[in-house]
Amino acid sequence: MDYLLQYGLFLAKAITLIISLVVVIGIAIGLSNRARKHAEGELEIEQLNETYEQMSNVIQLATLPPGKRKLWHKEKKKSDKDKKTNSEIRSRVFLLDFKGDMRASAVASLRQEITAILTQAKPEDEVVVRLESGGGMVHSYGLAASQLDRIRQQNIPLTVCVDKVAASGGYMMACVANKILAAPFAMIGSIGVVAQLPNFNRLLKKHDVDVELHTAGDYKRTLTMFGENTEEGRDKFIEDLEEIHNIFKDFVKNHRQAVDINEISTGKVWLGCHALDKLLVDELKTSDTYLVERSAEADIFQVKFVYHKSLPEKFGLAAESRADSFLMRWLDRTRKQQFFS
Repeated sequence: MDYLLQYGLFLAKAITLIISLVVVIGIAIGLSNRARKHAEGELEIEQLNETYEQMSNVIQLATLPPGKRKLWHKEKKKSDKDKKTNSEIRSRVFLLDFKGDMRASAVASLRQEITAILTQAKPEDEVVVRLESGGGMVHSYGLAASQLDRIRQQNIPLTVCVDKVAASGGYMMACVANKILAAPFAMIGSIGVVAQLPNFNRLLKKHDVDVELHTAGDYKRTLTMFGENTEEGRDKFIEDLEEIHNIFKDFVKNHRQAVDINEISTGKVWLGCHALDKLLVDELKTSDTYLVERSAEADIFQVKFVYHKSLPEKFGLAAESRADSFLMRWLDRTRKQQFFS
């Protein structure tokens, strides 16, 4: 009986402890979620001049003879002191990174970053965007390009650097800039529109499956996946694509007036060195080269807006990112075959 009594007492204490822990954890999660509602994300800012200087100092110090390192440290201290004493007002470069997927989902952070920068930037400053995108949905990249246009509207110089690819919607964004820099083997262009969808109507008929589609409006649906498509629907679908393509061409022409729009709007992609000849870009240069050059005369601030994400969102975004990455790699291989196969 004593053993059962002691065991029952122990069990009661254990259950009480577990319940207390669950309550405490629940309160903590509730407070965290409440705080998250008030702060959906945060702005991260890093000055890159110090990073570049530290890298230079490490190399310089490592290559000096041991007997001269003490003198180097002494001169470095004096130089740092002089900089603080004679601090001059320098222009600023605000650096943004945009890595686009099919839905241009990075525009959510881009709009926050641009809003923050526009509260402080002046015409003597500069915004640099390191852009990497093979394009995607029309409306999504239209919004992304409009966000960059906010910078131009404030008369702040905008430079876009393309190290890998700015094609289709990616180039729609890039052409907004005052200046486009591209690496020699970056892929530029693809000023065209594409749409495709499978149609299972014959397969369904083969298995005696009927599909009914009712619309109010002649062109509410043009092509469908399951219904029987008509020539009239196909013609309207193609007409819509041509209209979007013409708007795309006008957009590029308005921002890059020197280009021969009929020559460069065929959907073709050019390497950076050839894109320069077509006036699609202004200079062959990597973003690293440009930023190091600018750091000699301006303070460079990398700006990132990071959204807070729940655990389910993190898992969902990771799966979506892998799917987008697979699709973009397939598109890249398709484009590369045009040049290297």
